[in-house]
Amino acid sequence: MINRCGLLTLQKEPVPLKSIEVELEVRDHVATVVSTLNYENKEDKPLEAVFVFPLPGDAAVCHFSAKIGQTQIVAEVKEKQKAHEEYDDALSCGQQAFLLEESDQSPDIFSLSVGSLPPGESASIRLEYVTELAVQADDGLRFCLPAVLNPRYQPQGSEGAEVQVTSVPASLVPYSLSFSARVSSPRPISKVESNCSLDPLQYLNTDQTQATVKLAAGHKFDRDVELLIYYKDAHQPTAVVEGGQASAEPGSLMGDPVVMVSLYPEFPQSVMSSMASCGEFVFLMDRSGSMGCPITNSMQQETRISSARDTLLLLLKSLPMGCYFNIYSFGSGYEHIFPKSVEYSQQTMEEALKTVEQMEANLGGTEILQPLKHIYSQPCIPNQPRQLFVFTDGEVGHTKEVIDLVKKNSGSHRCFSFGIGEGASSALINGMAKEGGGHAQFITGTDRMQPKVMQSLRFALQPALVDISVTWDLPKEVSVTVLSPPITALFQGQRSLIYAQLTGQSSEAAEGCVTVKYSLAGHPSENQLHFSLRPAEDTGLTVHRLGARTLIRSLEMDERESRGQQDGGVKEKVVQLSVQSGVSSSFTAFIAVNKDNSEVIQGPLVRRNIPTPFARLRGGGSPMFAMSCMMGMPGPMGPPRPMASRSSAVFGASSGANRKKAEARKTGGGPPPPPLTEAEQLALSQNSGRPVAEGISAGTSSESITPQDTSAYIRVLDYALLRAPMDMSAEAKRMKKGIRFSKVAAPVQPPRDPLLHLVSLQEASGCWLLDPALATALRKTNKEVEKSKPEKANSEVWATILALIWLHAFKMDAKDEWELLAMKAASWLRAQNAPCVTECVDAGNVLLCCSVRKEALGL
Repeated sequence: MINRCGLLTLQKEPVPLKSIEVELEVRDHVATVVSTLNYENKEDKPLEAVFVFPLPGDAAVCHFSAKIGQTQIVAEVKEKQKAHEEYDDALSCGQQAFLLEESDQSPDIFSLSVGSLPPGESASIRLEYVTELAVQADDGLRFCLPAVLNPRYQPQGSEGAEVQVTSVPASLVPYSLSFSARVSSPRPISKVESNCSLDPLQYLNTDQTQATVKLAAGHKFDRDVELLIYYKDAHQPTAVVEGGQASAEPGSLMGDPVVMVSLYPEFPQSVMSSMASCGEFVFLMDRSGSMGCPITNSMQQETRISSARDTLLLLLKSLPMGCYFNIYSFGSGYEHIFPKSVEYSQQTMEEALKTVEQMEANLGGTEILQPLKHIYSQPCIPNQPRQLFVFTDGEVGHTKEVIDLVKKNSGSHRCFSFGIGEGASSALINGMAKEGGGHAQFITGTDRMQPKVMQSLRFALQPALVDISVTWDLPKEVSVTVLSPPITALFQGQRSLIYAQLTGQSSEAAEGCVTVKYSLAGHPSENQLHFSLRPAEDTGLTVHRLGARTLIRSLEMDERESRGQQDGGVKEKVVQLSVQSGVSSSFTAFIAVNKDNSEVIQGPLVRRNIPTPFARLRGGGSPMFAMSCMMGMPGPMGPPRPMASRSSAVFGASSGANRKKAEARKTGGGPPPPPLTEAEQLALSQNSGRPVAEGISAGTSSESITPQDTSAYIRVLDYALLRAPMDMSAEAKRMKKGIRFSKVAAPVQPPRDPLLHLVSLQEASGCWLLDPALATALRKTNKEVEKSKPEKANSEVWATILALIWLHAFKMDAKDEWELLAMKAASWLRAQNAPCVTECVDAGNVLLCCSVRKEALGL
């Protein structure tokens, strides 16, 4: 299969996918998702349609069926090669066939092939998966329906993914989405929020434990659909026992009961209040071209890289004295501020901040493996546990290789990962944090990056748990087989899940107990949960499928680690488990063949790649990807243009020569232009007026574009050309020269956030200096600040107390962002043992016209 990434051109190619319907059922913290994809072949030839789409990285795909006319075909899970052969055989015999498979590179990308759909025929595909909902910083449970599949960057020389992706601007996707959700829980549902417009929440009972909600009409495909579900008393440990499948063999995973245990560890307050004052903090920042895009499609939003710069400022100001740190950034290559991690001081902090202020999204592609290998090759500093913070928009092609590397080095560090923007790979972000014993966060929609990152820094400053063990107390006739990998990390208030198979008979009144033991800052502790062994009702096989998915993912990782050393026994075990449980894996696929169809479908088979929405043109990956998109790559059946063929590695890997040139000059072209507005995207789809340029005639629609369209087209093209390689084709250069346009004024930079202004003035020790810059940040004159200072007060003590009062009085809504640096300031003040703190607090309240109590400042 040819590996290429193309954009659907402006000609109106018939597209077979007409609509997607999604029904979500949430039971407590587990979601079941049923997607129905409706196809229609309006062409006069038989059709093969291919749709590449994202799913949550930890989803367990457990059902796949097709309905053609009145015939319903349910797919079976089979070994992948065997499924491919059955699919090809069916198509060659003129039969209808359907194939669903997971990408070899990343478990969050799936490919659906709909084969031999006769002219005029419709087909309805039903896809079902189950997934756990992640706990957010504010205790909400996050469900994400990925609608955006970003091109994944493939480094030069790596193996291409075995899928083709056809991408179009999100607002031009030619199919519709309907989405509805039903939520139920033992605890009342307090609210449901979304990054998309929702109809009002409808409660189904008086105790508000059941509710429904759906997307408002007119939803556009310009973002992932994200739901945040909030329950009252969320931090309740639970255990759900699910009965086995009656038709399955007793003693097998599907035949025995399976228990899902949810634990929310609560640590002693005395330990939690003493944050660690040591550690090696390594920050790895994505500076690929796609980081120059907004976090959302709104033109008013700041870019990903500017938000990342602000976040690094907060992180650097919040680090404790005595720790070590370094900052890496990566794109096609990587850079680091210091040759090795340095001790945190005023001098090293200032040096790092100067570099951070200059950071732009100008390092090309998204090659994360090499900087990770370099970081792991550095010797650890004695008594300074390494904490790695990774910031990326997750557009990499070799997800499994990255996760394997993190796991291999999990004994020497904790990894905290952050997915930035729509379409960030959930498999990559969650996988790195899970294998690195850290915590994952996603920053999308109107989210601010800073509070989520600061929560992870608080986790990193928590003492690491050691000697974690899980023990079970069950009736003597019941044995337990744990399906989950060993727990490597526990954080205050964060959920840990354990799946286990229960073999043997017990009475319905029987109880079990699970105990998690660990050592925290030298203190042995434990959390215990008693639960009934009576199976829950109406859970179907959800818990079994999630347990099977957990075990399959662990075995797949074992297989990759031992590749070449074993005789394939692990792979056989995965295939057997996948087939038995009906849950997809990287070694299996769902295959359905309509063998009842007596009529052989006649005529040559036409292949159509169905476009997946992408939020905007990416600067990351290959500049040639953007060029091939905009310069009229023909419809999916046509051959690639010579220009586009140079980005033959799927998802846009640039050639080595081009990448080296781009790396050498670091683009030097300033920030990317603002993203296309919806109107401009729609303007591209209009087909009237005169041609834009002769250079786009070959391979594109003969239909033309109005002069009004030209400015929009230029801005899209400019986005692509901004980072185009210096040896771009003559055709590309002709196109750039052949279009006339007026220069658009650069957007005005917004004034600096007052909070960040004040934070930027803090010293590494935690104090502030009394100077005109501080007065400006407090919205006062230097004279007013100097005059109000108590006579005996030390200048730095006075300045620090003023800054703390201002934070508590005017920025309590952003306390998550400044709490750690305020604690550092309060600690510095206590160490000064200053005689007139109370007097300073009173005078500061008068000056700033507020009434913050001394105790509130931590003094």
